[in-house]
Amino acid sequence: MSWYNTLIRYRLWIGLALLALAIFVHMETSFWPSFILYLIAVILILGHFLLGPMRLIQVAMEEGDLEGAKKIVDSIKFPGLLIKPVRSVYYTLQGNLAMMNQDFDKAEKHMKKGLELGGGSLTKQAEGPNKLQLGMLSLQKGDFKQAESYIRQALRAGLPDKENESAAYLQLCSIMMNKREFRAAKDYFRKAKALKPTTPQIVDQIKQIEKYIARMPG
Repeated sequence: MSWYNTLIRYRLWIGLALLALAIFVHMETSFWPSFILYLIAVILILGHFLLGPMRLIQVAMEEGDLEGAKKIVDSIKFPGLLIKPVRSVYYTLQGNLAMMNQDFDKAEKHMKKGLELGGGSLTKQAEGPNKLQLGMLSLQKGDFKQAESYIRQALRAGLPDKENESAAYLQLCSIMMNKREFRAAKDYFRKAKALKPTTPQIVDQIKQIEKYIARMPG
């Protein structure tokens, strides 16, 4: 649907052009001949400010074009005008991009904003992954108590696939090891391994933990 992506990319300018044409037709004739032009112009302009270019960002990220995704996100000048569920996704994307740039403070700030908005199916879908990311950020800061809380919340909210779920259990395993709760650590490790993840980083982490987890007491 490249035509639709093009429409999203340029709908503000198309809307403004149609609005100018509607005003011209209105002045040259009357209101009713220009009504349809006014209507389409308003829909396009409102769509630009209320819905934003989220589809374009998704396409860029799926193609691995992180720089392109960042440019599109940065092109949103008035995020406060986005409807609530879309605004939540916007802040989650900002958080993910900040994570990739190792800017953990900015990532945490945006992800918390996304969670605070709440409500809507889009937000609910993002809640689990968002809280998992916040848990990992807390681990980066050495705040194991907060990390454990976020990761447990992420599992309760639901994660989109076995890779994310396995990662969550591995993080809980590490936290339990740090707390010297070895029985719980082994239980979380078994859950992570049983999901049979294929992501190289997670597979490598499982191999590293497996080397010494069998020697743990409990």
